[in-house]
Amino acid sequence: MKYARLTKEQLEELHPEFINFLATQSITADEWATIKEKQPLVAEEEIDVFSDLVWEGVLTKAQYLEHISPNQMHLFFLRENNMALIAIKINKENIDITTAEGYGWLKENLGDDDVVFMSASKDYSEDRNADKFKLISEGAVITRGDLYKWFERFVDVK
Repeated sequence: MKYARLTKEQLEELHPEFINFLATQSITADEWATIKEKQPLVAEEEIDVFSDLVWEGVLTKAQYLEHISPNQMHLFFLRENNMALIAIKINKENIDITTAEGYGWLKENLGDDDVVFMSASKDYSEDRNADKFKLISEGAVITRGDLYKWFERFVDVK
């Protein structure tokens, strides 16, 4: 597997797409039931292939990622040849930007010395989607980029 197997819930949500996937391999519903029962390893391999296809599509379309922890925010813009990063670090104790109060404090105190903005860019490796997936597996989530777009006016994006 290149990425990660979809969860049972994700597979249930993608049930129609999975049926189409099986159909492209000329596997009928009856044949799939037999495979699951008599060849569980083959069934798992099919689910893994489907999972990778889904991830590949999602990662290819992803344009923005966010990773927010109590005192840091990493906002990624996934450009064609590289990814741009806006990083915000809060150096003030007792401020947790994952809470409404902490995020409110950040918005009200952007010019405070305890708020540090940084930006960077990084070229992708040979496999850009693997680079994106690594960030997701480390806790980033795919977004529409609202935070990135809002904060980019405060930094010189590389």
